[in-house]
Amino acid sequence: MLLVLIALSFLIGSIPTGLLIARARGVDLRGVGSGNIGATNVLRALGKKDALLTLLGDMAKGALPLIMYKALFALGFHVGGGLPVSDRYAAEQGLLGLSSIAGHDFSFLLKGRGGKGVATSLGVLVILSPYVALFSALLWLITAKWTRYSSLSALVAFGLLPLSFYLIDYGPEKIFVAGVMALLIFFKHRDNIKRLLNGTESKIGEKG
Repeated sequence: MLLVLIALSFLIGSIPTGLLIARARGVDLRGVGSGNIGATNVLRALGKKDALLTLLGDMAKGALPLIMYKALFALGFHVGGGLPVSDRYAAEQGLLGLSSIAGHDFSFLLKGRGGKGVATSLGVLVILSPYVALFSALLWLITAKWTRYSSLSALVAFGLLPLSFYLIDYGPEKIFVAGVMALLIFFKHRDNIKRLLNGTESKIGEKG
């Protein structure tokens, strides 16, 4: 059953929210701005309303699999494996969350391409650990306000994610999930990191 849920999580994550919203407006998002399908590029191409819809849609992709799991867990579903119930609960939620993020990052609908996983990861965090999600969002907002770089804000917030879990909501399984999330964020932002180092990265609200 868990394998079915993992596969379903990947399918949900693979839905390209921003691309579909932009296509409904007659815009091919992959040919605009950075070419990314996330909310930041939707903001550049279509404006705040569609960017907000994309953000909420991508967050929902991360949250929905965990919500479904919580409902099933309440009915007695879990894998077991000798772990205490609380640890098993966090580990299985984390697997579903990572599967959804992987679906977003490497969508089979886009031939293995996808977004950068920031909003979907935040959606996972909202269900997995609300206080860590809030702290990470605040880190993103503070960095964005200070630097105006969406990519740098994501790198700071998720780079510190394992530490955030350690300080706020400690659990070995959660810290492991946080580490994988951070690695995925850095991997998907590797071009942004190069542009940040070169001084050519676009700031929030810029059309480039």
